Amino acid sequence: MKRKDLSLISSRTMQVVLGRVAKLCSVRQTVESFRRFKKLVSVFDTVCFNALLRTLCQEKSMADARNVYHTLKKEFRPNLQTFNILLSGWKSSEEAESFFEEMKELGIKPDVVSYNSLIDVYCKGREMEKAYKVVEKMRDEDISPDVITYTSIIGGLGLIGQPDKARGLLKEMKEYGCYPDVAAYNAAIRNYCIAKRLGDASSLMDEMVDKGLSPNATTYNLFFRVVQDARRVDLALLLWNDMVEKGFGSYSLVSDVLFDLLCDLGRLAEAEKCFLQMIEKGHKPSNVAFRRIKVLMELANKHDALQNLSEKIAIFGSSIQVPREEEHLNRTSYIDSLPA
Repeated sequence: MKRKDLSLISSRTMQVVLGRVAKLCSVRQTVESFRRFKKLVSVFDTVCFNALLRTLCQEKSMADARNVYHTLKKEFRPNLQTFNILLSGWKSSEEAESFFEEMKELGIKPDVVSYNSLIDVYCKGREMEKAYKVVEKMRDEDISPDVITYTSIIGGLGLIGQPDKARGLLKEMKEYGCYPDVAAYNAAIRNYCIAKRLGDASSLMDEMVDKGLSPNATTYNLFFRVVQDARRVDLALLLWNDMVEKGFGSYSLVSDVLFDLLCDLGRLAEAEKCFLQMIEKGHKPSNVAFRRIKVLMELANKHDALQNLSEKIAIFGSSIQVPREEEHLNRTSYIDSLPA
């Protein structure tokens, strides 16, 4: 490659290549491939180093990325982006604090992304006082907490059993010019679902809709998990019908939970109806859901209905084979006596 062509290889190109290497090779081999780029790029600098670290975070693990950082950091000059890549995903607040201190020792000033990473680890560790102190520090430095900041705190408050205080935070954040998004509402709804307070969770979802925010797969899945544990088929079907009526965009997360509940309780008619509704909306039910309904239909001798489901799901290219009617004739009498 000619020298004048070196500029054609960007950090993004490097990351794509390294990503493919990392999928197939070890961390050591990925780092060796990274070093070879020194002869292929015009400037082998921190931008390139960050591309390597981001690749390791995505294709290997955060621990691998941090180990490589400590091995190579003297060869490059870490910047804010370097630390923001590495700050996410900490499980130990002590390790996060140590890494944060190293950042400041290098004269790198944290931004909202950096602080959010620290707040997140505090909230997940139920260290809410520390989280609040970081928020105060942000404001002292004229860094405005964003919706991610508040979402982490809402989740942390739920972990320590304070769902009402978390809900109040949805209002408080507006006073600072920060408006909750779907993820923030989902965090508050999750708190109420964990506390089995479905009424409060439902009112929050109504509030979301009133604010012009559409519940997503996560929102409904939170509810379905609770009603599944409580075996509340009535509530599960109400939620499902709400999704169908509102033209909800994705059924993948919630449908398996619903079908598990209906099949566990032998509610075959409702399961079949929901299955067909999902297909009519253009969404393919999972193979696991189909197999569960298939078994129940076979036991109940609903072979025509099963054949209909098979034909409907075939529009998605399914290759699931349904036994022919004659293959069921020799089933034992206790199966044939099951109600249709």
